[in-house]
Amino acid sequence: MLLFFSKARLLQRFRNSSHSSKRVGLCCFFYILGAWQKSGFGKGDSIAVEITKQTDCSVLSNLNFETHHSGEAGVIDDPGSKVEVFKPCDARYTDYTPCQDQMRAMTFPRENMNYRERHCPPEEEKLHCLIPAPKGYVTPFPWPKSRDYVPYANAPYKSLTIEKAVQNWIQYEGNVFRFPGGGTQFPQGADAYIDQLASVIPIENGTVRTALDTGCGVASWGAYLLKRNVIAMSFAPRDSHEAQVQFALERGVPAVIGVLGTIKLPYPSRAFDMAHCSRCLIPWGANDGMYMMEVDRVLRPGGYWVLSGPPINWKTNYKSWQRTKEDLEGEQSHIEEIAKLLCWEKKYEKGEIAIWRKSLNAESCRGRQDDSRANICASKNPDDVWYKKMEACLTPYPDVNSPDEVAGEELKPFPQRLNAVPPRVASGSVPGVSVETYLDDNKLWKKHVKAYKKINKILDSGRYRNMMDMNAGLGSFAAAIESPKLWVMNVVPTIAEKKTLGVIYERGLIGIYHDWCEAFSTYPRTYDLIHANGVFSLYKDKCNAEDILLEMDRILRPEGAVIFRDDVDVLIKVKRIIAGMKWNTKMVDHEDGPLVPEKILVAVKQYWTVGENNSTSSV
Repeated sequence: MLLFFSKARLLQRFRNSSHSSKRVGLCCFFYILGAWQKSGFGKGDSIAVEITKQTDCSVLSNLNFETHHSGEAGVIDDPGSKVEVFKPCDARYTDYTPCQDQMRAMTFPRENMNYRERHCPPEEEKLHCLIPAPKGYVTPFPWPKSRDYVPYANAPYKSLTIEKAVQNWIQYEGNVFRFPGGGTQFPQGADAYIDQLASVIPIENGTVRTALDTGCGVASWGAYLLKRNVIAMSFAPRDSHEAQVQFALERGVPAVIGVLGTIKLPYPSRAFDMAHCSRCLIPWGANDGMYMMEVDRVLRPGGYWVLSGPPINWKTNYKSWQRTKEDLEGEQSHIEEIAKLLCWEKKYEKGEIAIWRKSLNAESCRGRQDDSRANICASKNPDDVWYKKMEACLTPYPDVNSPDEVAGEELKPFPQRLNAVPPRVASGSVPGVSVETYLDDNKLWKKHVKAYKKINKILDSGRYRNMMDMNAGLGSFAAAIESPKLWVMNVVPTIAEKKTLGVIYERGLIGIYHDWCEAFSTYPRTYDLIHANGVFSLYKDKCNAEDILLEMDRILRPEGAVIFRDDVDVLIKVKRIIAGMKWNTKMVDHEDGPLVPEKILVAVKQYWTVGENNSTSSV
């Protein structure tokens, strides 16, 4: 019948309907209109455009993004379709980390920390259930209060309060943990420690923006750098220091489970302005300096390396460290030799802190070519790192035209570098990415994020602190939403056609390589919002969509939100799986109107904890 209506009559019927009817029937109207357009019986574009102008079709009145502790049961779109309902996992899996499982780890060699690296379960051992939150779980405190306080129920582990009591890491007070800002090397607080570093390193003026903290503990160094506009990628293994990375993420500080072991770090070359080890217990001189060489790979030309704690100042501290003078002296001598081989210049040593600076280019390091230990890495791509063995070799600098030029080009200070054209793009180093495509991508994602804020009006209010972009591209989503209230973990899938993580770091953002056929290196319930743009189209026929969605559920906090962006056919399949996952969902048209096949699916994870039998709904 609709096919015989004139354009004018369609618009008249729509105008005469009630406001609520317009809202409820809009998607159906658009669907029929789109089908009409495809059938060739009429022209729907101008009608859709006019209606879109008249109606804010992106506002979701019945999907609640606010924090609460209940989930109203809704109706599944197709009552006749059979939906698999995923049951809660057993309570013992509350803090399950699939690729860093403690029991599995013990079956691998301890040499070079191999057993603390990623060892993911085979297909037959994967869980197909929902990881429960612990009893009493509550939404974390908003930033910046979360930096200093974490609800005890969210990570109920007291061992660090005893083990690190004198070092001011963490204190247990009533029903919360308090983080005074101390650390093993800065028991008087991170601020004073960072002030000392800032006397040598240009931390305050935006020159140093991205930092790497190896063996981060509860990430207090990274937490206190944030107010200086420096963002640190912190990592530590899942080991006897129970839940240190979990505490970091509960505090609202970027961190992942990781270790310097036998495989390369999942970051691109020349990513960080500064790298840091505060009594991180990494044997820097071992394996022919392999770990220092890996830090050199990810450190930008002109970047800084900070080492505090053993063996620095060994003459004073050898007794308290319970090590011999000879042992510590030999360790420091070895570190100094490797630093010289890497062309790092020592800029500072006072007390237990030493700071080196990496050379700007290879021109100032010609002497090492004659050194027999200067083994240049054979790989032509220093960013090809996923599950690749770490090697004791030197990563070559990019070529320069003069001795004063920064290899790979000097970056603008932050925040200017956020939207400036990154050197990797300007030089054509990323195949398929030109200056024009980069600028267009920036513009597009500003438009997309503006539309997201109409869908979820509290998107950048501080409600969502820890965000993840599962398929980050050039980092333009993170750039468009950038704010001191939040941070984004930009994930570049290992199967992505364009290897863009280096571009993301050149923008002053952080991120990581990952394959979504496997679990991410984090604890459960560590992200407030997940953005999944084209993820399920990318992984079609690569692995099971159900596994990816269950992993998203594992890392998403109760009452956290997800924004899917993909082709409508893909999202319908995703929505069908989600219907069994204790999530509330809603499909929304593209901001350009209903005729665009790309749609947005928004979801909110229901609040439920161990032992609760909440129903699953889709609204």
